[in-house]
Amino acid sequence: MNNRIVLTVVFILFCAFASGQENPWSLTKCMEMGLQNNIEIKIRQLEIKRTQKSQNSVLNRMLPTINLYGEQGYNFGSTIDPSTNGRVSSNLQNNNFYGNARANLIDFSAFANAQKDKINIELAKAEKDVVENEYKLQLLESYYQALYTQELLKIQKEQLKQATFNLDRVTKEVAIGSRPQSDLYDMQLSFSEEENLNLETEQLYVIKKTQLFQLINVTDVAIDKVVLELYLNERTTDAIEKIVYNPKIKLAELHYQNSLKSIGLEKASNLPTLSAYYGYSTFYYKTLNQVNTDSFKNQLENNRSQQIGMQLNVPVFNGFRNNKKISASKIVSDKIKLVLEQEKQQLDKQVVLEEQNKRNYLQLQNKLMEKLRYAKASLITTQAKFISGKAEAILYSTVKNQLLTAEYEVLKNNLQLQYIDLKINLLKNNIL
Repeated sequence: MNNRIVLTVVFILFCAFASGQENPWSLTKCMEMGLQNNIEIKIRQLEIKRTQKSQNSVLNRMLPTINLYGEQGYNFGSTIDPSTNGRVSSNLQNNNFYGNARANLIDFSAFANAQKDKINIELAKAEKDVVENEYKLQLLESYYQALYTQELLKIQKEQLKQATFNLDRVTKEVAIGSRPQSDLYDMQLSFSEEENLNLETEQLYVIKKTQLFQLINVTDVAIDKVVLELYLNERTTDAIEKIVYNPKIKLAELHYQNSLKSIGLEKASNLPTLSAYYGYSTFYYKTLNQVNTDSFKNQLENNRSQQIGMQLNVPVFNGFRNNKKISASKIVSDKIKLVLEQEKQQLDKQVVLEEQNKRNYLQLQNKLMEKLRYAKASLITTQAKFISGKAEAILYSTVKNQLLTAEYEVLKNNLQLQYIDLKINLLKNNIL
């Protein structure tokens, strides 16, 4: 009986301990879950499959087309006798059967269309990559906004612990008469302000985490248990950094290649086409209300005919319509080429701005570290004066808040450097 009680108590304690455990989420984990759950990305993946299924190779386009036809009809009165092709006055039943096959032996349009199909598949993949890249940038920003708030909250909680200790100390000292009542009022006011600031940060932290998990479409997670992890992955190597792969530029390049293939397709309309064909036909006829001498089988065999041949189609003149289409396609291609240059310029400008921001934060880092050292030293001396009664409570609270501000500025500056580093990687290489 005692063993059961002990096991029950251990189980309850284990469940309580497990329920209070934190749930760590890294940036990589958020990215993986977000990419899996994003509906727009799923739509793009289906579009890739549709484009692949729609692709026709050159061989597929050159395969012959085969058609079979069957027809039954009745003619009354003055009709054509199928056996003599002469007009007679009679009622006839006709059964006609046709079969034909045609294949293009030389067709430059088939080659051009097959090449465009391949590019269309790459275009669908590039469009998915663009959606993914934009989503990654959005997710990266949301993650670091929540991370900023989380780290600020940690600093504020530590400061609040110290403020609680100091408030208790001043309360006791006022009670024994070693400090004036005004110091207690000042300390209570400072403590109340820190409590309110801590509450506001906690509320903002919940909102930022909720926005993050809404963005990755994860709803079965207890937000209050989630702890975001700092991204500690090392920088990519120089060899990888030299690779510039931006999905928007890749998409623009594919559009330009597709426009060149469109010009080739229009030019193919001016080139000859060589095709081969084969035809087979037969028929059966019967005069209604009379007995025919030839059976159905014999008539089909006797009336059959076959055709085989080759056809060469050489465009000579079409009112300059093809030439106008070619000229229009060239203009479209030039336009798309300018769009490609525009995308490259926009990427270069964005990367230059981010790199300048990075240099600014690096320059600011030393200044902020120096300010933090001064704030710590100032707090130590002011705290000593406050304990000995040589400094007022309001001065001590002010110096303590200055340290809080300095600590957060250093923290945020470091996180900003990390965020910009990852953002540049996403912009240039589409990887973290």
